[in-house]
Amino acid sequence: MSYPDFFDKIETIKVKDPLSMLLGAFERGEYEFTYAEIVKAAGHSCPTVAGAYIMTAEALKALYKDERAVRGNIEVFFEESLEEGVAGVIGNVVSHITGATDKSGFKGLQGQFARHSLMHFNANISSSARFTRVDTKESIDVTYNPEPIKPNPEMMPLMKKLSSGESTAEEVAMFGKLWQERVERIFENIDVVVSVEKV
Repeated sequence: MSYPDFFDKIETIKVKDPLSMLLGAFERGEYEFTYAEIVKAAGHSCPTVAGAYIMTAEALKALYKDERAVRGNIEVFFEESLEEGVAGVIGNVVSHITGATDKSGFKGLQGQFARHSLMHFNANISSSARFTRVDTKESIDVTYNPEPIKPNPEMMPLMKKLSSGESTAEEVAMFGKLWQERVERIFENIDVVVSVEKV
């Protein structure tokens, strides 16, 4: 399997999952997510998928400090509706990492470990997302804006060729390379694209 080298340089997100421990999936319920795994789940790597990964990573660091985040113990709120913009894409990535879902998730085991009803859209917030620990009710607002990291100017003419079906195989490859270069620059400038604030 071949993919951009920078995927392996991105910090992993470490979690502890009590349900996973109970059901014997991972020792102590501890595992981690890599960006490459999230890309496979999403089917692509783009500024939106990168942003969802970064927002989740930064929020969990703020909520759990030096501990592993507890999967299934995190409630997530989005200002946008599920059908609006890229909210669904972001929600899927966040759900993959935190376990939080709206109504479709795991209903629980003997009254414990429920994952449904932990993700909310159309929330009354002014950030991209709010992450809340279920146990302590501590909340973190995260705002993501990749706009300062501009795409390579060569991408637009290549995009036009791709849209018209007139691009060569070399041009298709170049477009993908330039696309991922921007994603890499977003990860290299997390302090520029993301702000985190305790609520």
